[in-house]
Amino acid sequence: MSGIVIAGTHSGCGKTTVVLGLLAALKKKGLAVQSFKAGPDFIDSGLHRIITGRPSRNLDLWMCGRDYVRDCYGKNSADADISVVEGVMGLYDGRLSTAALAAALDLPVVLVIDAYGMAESAGAVAKGFRDQGLEESKEQIKIAGVIFNRVASENHYRRLQESVREIPVFGYLPRDLDFEIPHRHLGLTTAEENPITEENIRKLAETVLSHIDVEKVMDSANGSGKCACAPESLKASSRITRHTSRPVIAVAYDRAFCFYYEDNLDLLREAGAEIVFFSPLSDTAIPEKADGIYIGGGYPELRAEQLSLNTPMLTALRNWAEADRPMYAECGGLMYLSRGVHDFEGNFFMMTGIFPFETEMKKGRAHLGYRKVSLKSDCILGTAGASLRGHEFHYSSIRNHPPFEANTLQYTVQDSSGNVLPEEGYRTKNTVASYIHIHFGSNPAAGRNFINFITGER
Repeated sequence: MSGIVIAGTHSGCGKTTVVLGLLAALKKKGLAVQSFKAGPDFIDSGLHRIITGRPSRNLDLWMCGRDYVRDCYGKNSADADISVVEGVMGLYDGRLSTAALAAALDLPVVLVIDAYGMAESAGAVAKGFRDQGLEESKEQIKIAGVIFNRVASENHYRRLQESVREIPVFGYLPRDLDFEIPHRHLGLTTAEENPITEENIRKLAETVLSHIDVEKVMDSANGSGKCACAPESLKASSRITRHTSRPVIAVAYDRAFCFYYEDNLDLLREAGAEIVFFSPLSDTAIPEKADGIYIGGGYPELRAEQLSLNTPMLTALRNWAEADRPMYAECGGLMYLSRGVHDFEGNFFMMTGIFPFETEMKKGRAHLGYRKVSLKSDCILGTAGASLRGHEFHYSSIRNHPPFEANTLQYTVQDSSGNVLPEEGYRTKNTVASYIHIHFGSNPAAGRNFINFITGER
């Protein structure tokens, strides 16, 4: 099983561009490529999918643990010629860093160094990163090679290359690379908005093939990834109770709602669900055969007017909630189920009104970080006392809300350091919504509990 981790010296060094370029080049060579993203990021994973044609998977040690991460990597890499894991932040940043992930997966690392404004000093940077890995007994990793980003010329590249000792240099991306993905407040533009044209993908692949020795990258990956699926863990997952009636979960999916961990949908399918998709932007009704609804995150604030004008869908969802039917929403989905959204310019757009509060976009980030959730009572995610983990990242906040009754809030919440945060998980009847994106892989029973709640087998 061949695999490689593409890591960076720091955030913004160009590792996403390098990863997208490598994926495009490997695809151009006719290989089946499986991509992964370290950490909880949805957007990079979606961009991977545009190029590979395969769902990209998030590998997060804090949310899901080492065994789940190894299983996820092994299962999804099994039918690929090569796997590429995009790191997060700098290689050693964070308690559960990209280096820790590479060690858990037993994969070599290719280090991306931003060469802008340096030449011979690059050798010291590469050596420092290599030596740090050798000194970290808990994170024994191998830096298999270096790729430079933003190189000004062939002469600049020669000086960079000659400065690096005892580590292969695989090539570079030029500073004048004509490739950029538009950004907005939560990061890069989403895959659902088609930010990368086929022509740009072709040019990117050709640039990588011209300036990076892809064969050497592939050679460094061969024979790596010895963490193939843990048999006992896989046997355990295969014992999930499956419902013969195949309850149907309607998942909101369009340009407004597109942030889902692919594993969440897979775990629901493994528990026996049929997943159907619908668009709150353009559809006028919930799919007829739906037994439950799942509305993920995304950018509803950018589509607020269109969502607000689709009154048949707003009415259908409101009627669904009032009929005590099961619905679960996260982040952008919570905003959609509120009374309305105040956008960045202060304009107000009515939404479903299922929850008696409004949401307001802020100029700065409102909340960011890992979250551990404990359920106060039985709900769609599980039984009272169950724990799940997820991530919170949003620029909106709740406003104009009445005092919440004791049974309205379903979650007690802690951050990754164990600090207690305000309670969360808003509930009305059988609708639960939260700002926290839960990864169902954090609790092996989550998918089954979701289905049991929908079918009434609680």
